[in-house]
Amino acid sequence: MNTLTMAMPKGRIFKEAVLLLRKAGYNLPDQFEDSRKLIIDVPNEKLRFILAKPMDVPTYVEHGVADVGVAGKDVLLEEKRDVHEVLDLKISACHMAVAGLPGYQRGELNPKVATKYPNLASQYFKEQGEQVEIIKLNGSIELAPIMNLAKRIVDIVSTGQTLKDNGLVELERMESITSRFIVNAASYRIKSGEIKTMINCLKVALGEDA
Repeated sequence: MNTLTMAMPKGRIFKEAVLLLRKAGYNLPDQFEDSRKLIIDVPNEKLRFILAKPMDVPTYVEHGVADVGVAGKDVLLEEKRDVHEVLDLKISACHMAVAGLPGYQRGELNPKVATKYPNLASQYFKEQGEQVEIIKLNGSIELAPIMNLAKRIVDIVSTGQTLKDNGLVELERMESITSRFIVNAASYRIKSGEIKTMINCLKVALGEDA
């Protein structure tokens, strides 16, 4: 049996994915999700985990460094990597939204929009028939309207508490987001048995037909 290398995003998605893998029958060590290592081997399950930043997971899978991975739909839409998206894991549910200060009104010429997701945001406003100037930020997107860098932001929203805490409101809901199971194209052929077994085990854990 071949060892499967799995790329996982650090943080909340990783912890939820570990719970799902355990439910799917994979015997992962106690405190596994609390490890600070970036590469974790689980020899008894023939698994190797690579812990990466969420935006990097599809890149590792696309280039074959990892056979499979878990990535948010937001990342897949933004990065547009050449990977197979095979299963909705239904974890880390949130949604993509446009937000800004209360009372925002359209009308400004080429308004600025701040976001971590420039490709996704550009595509959305293009579909809405609105010309905007996209400003890419890497963190604390909520600062942009407060400091008048941009009137609106595009970001993922879970509970909405962060927006509320910073005096912002959701203006438009764009798309529902969950984490997906992705596969490298070559690995799908070379390690098809191991990958199909994992997919079927995950489907059972999700209450779907294997």
